[in-house]
Amino acid sequence: MRIVIIEDETAATQNLISIIREVCPEGEIIATIESVRDAVKWFTSNPHPDLVFMDIHLADGDAFRIFEQTHISSPIIFTTAYDNYALEAFHVNSIDYLLKPIKPEDMQRAMDKLARLTRTDREAYSERVSQMATYHNAGGFLVHVKDKIIPIKTSEIAFFYTTQERVSITTFDGRTLPYDKPLDYIMSTLSENDFFRANRQFIISRGAVDEISVWFGSRLTVSLTVKTPERIVISKARVPEFKRWLTIAR
Repeated sequence: MRIVIIEDETAATQNLISIIREVCPEGEIIATIESVRDAVKWFTSNPHPDLVFMDIHLADGDAFRIFEQTHISSPIIFTTAYDNYALEAFHVNSIDYLLKPIKPEDMQRAMDKLARLTRTDREAYSERVSQMATYHNAGGFLVHVKDKIIPIKTSEIAFFYTTQERVSITTFDGRTLPYDKPLDYIMSTLSENDFFRANRQFIISRGAVDEISVWFGSRLTVSLTVKTPERIVISKARVPEFKRWLTIAR
Protein backbone atom coordinates (compact mmCIF):
# COMPACT_ATOMS: atom_id res chain seq x y z
CA MET A 1 0.00 0.00 0.00
CA ARG A 2 1.49 3.32 -1.14
CA ILE A 3 0.74 6.17 1.29
CA VAL A 4 1.14 9.95 1.12
CA ILE A 5 0.99 12.17 4.22
CA ILE A 6 -0.01 15.83 3.98
CA GLU A 7 0.86 17.44 7.31
CA ASP A 8 2.77 20.63 8.20
CA GLU A 9 3.79 19.75 11.77
CA THR A 10 6.94 17.63 12.00
CA ALA A 11 5.97 16.01 15.30
CA ALA A 12 2.51 15.11 13.98
CA THR A 13 4.07 13.63 10.83
CA GLN A 14 6.48 11.49 12.83
CA ASN A 15 3.69 10.29 15.12
CA LEU A 16 1.54 9.37 12.13
CA ILE A 17 4.41 7.49 10.49
CA SER A 18 5.04 5.57 13.71
CA ILE A 19 1.40 4.53 14.04
CA ILE A 20 1.14 3.56 10.37
CA ARG A 21 4.18 1.31 10.74
CA GLU A 22 2.62 -0.30 13.81
CA VAL A 23 -0.86 -0.85 12.38
CA CYS A 24 -0.02 -1.28 8.70
CA PRO A 25 3.57 -2.56 8.41
CA GLU A 26 3.09 -3.30 4.71
CA GLY A 27 2.39 0.40 4.08
CA GLU A 28 5.03 2.33 2.11
CA ILE A 29 5.12 6.07 2.79
CA ILE A 30 6.17 7.50 -0.57
CA ALA A 31 5.89 11.21 0.24
CA THR A 32 5.33 13.66 3.08
CA ILE A 33 3.99 17.05 2.03
CA GLU A 34 3.71 20.20 4.14
CA SER A 35 1.65 22.72 2.15
CA VAL A 36 -1.27 23.23 -0.21
CA ARG A 37 1.11 24.43 -2.90
CA ASP A 38 3.38 21.40 -2.68
CA ALA A 39 0.41 19.02 -2.55
CA VAL A 40 -1.03 20.44 -5.77
CA LYS A 41 2.37 20.17 -7.44
CA TRP A 42 2.90 16.58 -6.27
CA PHE A 43 -0.52 15.24 -7.27
CA THR A 44 -0.30 16.98 -10.63
CA SER A 45 2.98 15.29 -11.53
CA ASN A 46 2.90 11.86 -9.79
CA PRO A 47 0.79 8.68 -9.92
CA HIS A 48 -1.76 8.84 -7.11
CA PRO A 49 -1.18 6.59 -4.07
CA ASP A 50 -3.46 4.00 -2.50
CA LEU A 51 -4.18 6.21 0.50
CA VAL A 52 -3.70 9.82 1.63
CA PHE A 53 -3.61 11.13 5.18
CA MET A 54 -4.45 14.83 5.03
CA ASP A 55 -4.39 17.43 7.79
CA ILE A 56 -7.11 20.05 7.31
CA HIS A 57 -5.13 23.10 8.40
CA LEU A 58 -1.80 23.59 6.61
CA ALA A 59 0.75 26.37 6.86
CA ASP A 60 -0.36 28.11 3.67
CA GLY A 61 -4.09 27.59 4.02
CA ASP A 62 -7.03 25.23 4.27
CA ALA A 63 -6.30 21.79 2.81
CA PHE A 64 -9.66 21.83 1.03
CA ARG A 65 -8.07 24.42 -1.30
CA ILE A 66 -6.04 21.58 -2.81
CA PHE A 67 -9.19 20.29 -4.49
CA GLU A 68 -9.73 23.58 -6.28
CA GLN A 69 -6.49 23.06 -8.20
CA THR A 70 -6.16 19.31 -8.72
CA HIS A 71 -8.17 16.11 -8.56
CA ILE A 72 -7.14 13.42 -6.07
CA SER A 73 -8.40 9.97 -6.98
CA SER A 74 -7.07 8.29 -3.81
CA PRO A 75 -9.16 7.60 -0.70
CA ILE A 76 -8.41 10.26 1.92
CA ILE A 77 -8.38 9.96 5.69
CA PHE A 78 -8.42 13.44 7.20
CA THR A 79 -6.51 14.22 10.37
CA THR A 80 -7.71 17.13 12.46
CA ALA A 81 -8.11 18.74 15.81
CA TYR A 82 -11.78 19.34 16.67
CA ASP A 83 -13.43 21.30 13.84
CA ASN A 84 -17.22 21.69 13.95
CA TYR A 85 -17.82 22.21 10.27
CA ALA A 86 -15.41 19.57 9.08
CA LEU A 87 -16.60 16.88 11.48
CA GLU A 88 -20.21 17.48 10.51
CA ALA A 89 -19.33 17.24 6.83
CA PHE A 90 -17.35 14.03 7.37
CA HIS A 91 -20.26 12.41 9.20
CA VAL A 92 -22.75 13.40 6.52
CA ASN A 93 -20.59 12.09 3.69
CA SER A 94 -19.35 8.97 5.52
CA ILE A 95 -15.79 10.19 5.05
CA ASP A 96 -13.24 8.90 7.51
CA TYR A 97 -11.16 11.09 9.80
CA LEU A 98 -8.80 10.78 12.73
CA LEU A 99 -8.89 13.20 15.65
CA LYS A 100 -5.55 14.37 16.99
CA PRO A 101 -3.79 13.08 19.00
CA ILE A 102 -4.15 9.97 16.85
CA LYS A 103 -4.28 6.60 18.58
CA PRO A 104 -3.37 3.19 17.10
CA GLU A 105 -6.89 1.84 17.66
CA ASP A 106 -8.35 4.75 15.67
CA MET A 107 -5.90 4.08 12.86
CA GLN A 108 -6.87 0.39 12.88
CA ARG A 109 -10.54 1.29 12.58
CA ALA A 110 -9.82 3.55 9.60
CA MET A 111 -7.67 0.90 7.89
CA ASP A 112 -10.33 -1.76 8.42
CA LYS A 113 -12.93 0.51 6.84
CA LEU A 114 -10.65 1.15 3.87
CA ALA A 115 -10.05 -2.58 3.39
CA ARG A 116 -13.81 -3.14 3.02
CA LEU A 117 -14.15 -0.68 0.15
CA THR A 118 -14.59 -2.09 -3.32
CA ARG A 119 -13.23 -0.28 -6.36
CA THR A 120 -16.64 1.25 -6.95
CA ASP A 121 -16.83 2.26 -3.30
CA ARG A 122 -13.43 3.97 -3.56
CA GLU A 123 -14.50 5.95 -6.62
CA ALA A 124 -17.69 7.04 -4.88
CA TYR A 125 -15.73 7.90 -1.74
CA SER A 126 -13.31 10.12 -3.71
CA GLU A 127 -16.24 11.85 -5.39
CA ARG A 128 -17.85 12.58 -2.01
CA VAL A 129 -14.59 14.10 -0.77
CA SER A 130 -14.38 16.34 -3.84
CA GLN A 131 -17.99 17.46 -3.47
CA MET A 132 -17.52 18.18 0.23
CA ALA A 133 -14.43 20.25 -0.52
CA THR A 134 -16.29 22.18 -3.20
CA TYR A 135 -19.08 23.19 -0.84
CA HIS A 136 -16.65 23.87 1.99
CA ASN A 137 -14.69 26.26 -0.21
CA ALA A 138 -17.83 27.95 -1.47
CA GLY A 139 -19.17 28.30 2.06
CA GLY A 140 -22.41 26.50 2.78
CA PHE A 141 -24.51 24.03 4.74
CA LEU A 142 -25.40 20.39 4.31
CA VAL A 143 -29.11 19.91 4.99
CA HIS A 144 -30.71 16.53 5.77
CA VAL A 145 -34.18 16.07 4.26
CA LYS A 146 -35.52 12.53 4.74
CA ASP A 147 -33.04 10.28 2.92
CA LYS A 148 -31.37 13.11 1.00
CA ILE A 149 -28.50 15.50 1.73
CA ILE A 150 -28.96 18.91 0.10
CA PRO A 151 -25.99 21.31 -0.11
CA ILE A 152 -26.99 24.96 0.30
CA LYS A 153 -24.51 27.71 -0.49
CA THR A 154 -24.37 30.59 1.99
CA SER A 155 -25.02 33.01 -0.86
CA GLU A 156 -28.39 31.30 -1.46
CA ILE A 157 -29.66 31.91 2.09
CA ALA A 158 -32.05 34.79 2.88
CA PHE A 159 -32.58 34.00 6.56
CA PHE A 160 -32.44 31.43 9.34
CA TYR A 161 -35.45 31.09 11.66
CA THR A 162 -36.17 29.20 14.84
CA THR A 163 -39.39 28.44 16.68
CA GLN A 164 -40.06 25.86 19.39
CA GLU A 165 -36.44 24.68 19.08
CA ARG A 166 -36.85 23.92 15.38
CA VAL A 167 -34.48 25.72 13.02
CA SER A 168 -35.03 26.28 9.31
CA ILE A 169 -33.18 27.84 6.39
CA THR A 170 -35.07 29.89 3.82
CA THR A 171 -33.39 30.61 0.49
CA PHE A 172 -33.84 33.52 -1.88
CA ASP A 173 -35.83 31.30 -4.23
CA GLY A 174 -38.35 30.54 -1.46
CA ARG A 175 -37.29 27.08 -0.30
CA THR A 176 -37.56 26.40 3.44
CA LEU A 177 -35.49 23.49 4.74
CA PRO A 178 -34.92 22.09 8.25
CA TYR A 179 -31.50 22.41 9.87
CA ASP A 180 -30.35 20.64 13.01
CA LYS A 181 -28.08 23.28 14.58
CA PRO A 182 -29.09 26.15 16.91
CA LEU A 183 -28.85 29.78 15.78
CA ASP A 184 -25.97 30.48 18.16
CA TYR A 185 -23.85 27.84 16.43
CA ILE A 186 -24.96 28.91 12.95
CA MET A 187 -24.07 32.55 13.61
CA SER A 188 -20.58 31.52 14.73
CA THR A 189 -19.95 30.04 11.27
CA LEU A 190 -21.19 33.03 9.26
CA SER A 191 -19.57 36.26 8.11
CA GLU A 192 -20.74 39.06 10.42
CA ASN A 193 -20.61 41.44 7.47
CA ASP A 194 -23.10 39.34 5.53
CA PHE A 195 -25.44 38.13 8.28
CA PHE A 196 -27.00 39.75 11.35
CA ARG A 197 -28.61 38.14 14.40
CA ALA A 198 -31.76 40.25 14.40
CA ASN A 199 -33.30 38.66 17.51
CA ARG A 200 -33.83 35.26 19.12
CA GLN A 201 -35.80 34.01 16.12
CA PHE A 202 -33.89 35.35 13.10
CA ILE A 203 -30.51 35.58 11.44
CA ILE A 204 -30.90 37.66 8.29
CA SER A 205 -28.77 38.13 5.18
CA ARG A 206 -27.89 41.67 4.17
CA GLY A 207 -28.80 40.75 0.61
CA ALA A 208 -32.35 39.97 1.74
CA VAL A 209 -33.04 43.31 3.49
CA ASP A 210 -35.71 45.15 1.52
CA GLU A 211 -37.23 47.80 3.79
CA ILE A 212 -36.78 49.12 7.34
CA SER A 213 -39.49 50.88 9.36
CA VAL A 214 -39.57 52.62 12.71
CA TRP A 215 -41.84 50.75 15.10
CA PHE A 216 -43.19 51.24 18.63
CA GLY A 217 -40.73 52.04 21.41
CA SER A 218 -37.93 53.16 19.06
CA ARG A 219 -37.65 49.67 17.65
CA LEU A 220 -37.27 48.80 13.98
CA THR A 221 -39.03 46.28 11.80
CA VAL A 222 -37.26 44.74 8.85
CA SER A 223 -38.95 43.49 5.69
CA LEU A 224 -37.08 41.03 3.52
CA THR A 225 -37.29 40.26 -0.17
CA VAL A 226 -38.81 36.87 0.74
CA LYS A 227 -41.77 36.13 2.99
CA THR A 228 -41.02 35.53 6.68
CA PRO A 229 -43.13 33.50 9.15
CA GLU A 230 -43.43 36.49 11.50
CA ARG A 231 -42.47 40.14 11.80
CA ILE A 232 -38.73 40.77 12.27
CA VAL A 233 -38.26 43.25 15.10
CA ILE A 234 -34.95 44.86 16.08
CA SER A 235 -34.96 45.88 19.75
CA LYS A 236 -34.18 49.46 20.76
CA ALA A 237 -30.90 48.33 22.34
CA ARG A 238 -29.76 46.67 19.11
CA VAL A 239 -30.79 49.42 16.69
CA PRO A 240 -27.36 51.17 16.71
CA GLU A 241 -25.57 47.86 16.04
CA PHE A 242 -28.00 47.04 13.24
CA LYS A 243 -27.47 50.44 11.61
CA ARG A 244 -23.69 50.03 11.80
CA TRP A 245 -24.02 46.58 10.21
CA LEU A 246 -26.04 47.99 7.33
CA THR A 247 -23.48 50.71 6.78
CA ILE A 248 -20.51 48.33 6.84
CA ALA A 249 -22.25 45.69 4.76
CA ARG A 250 -23.17 48.10 2.03
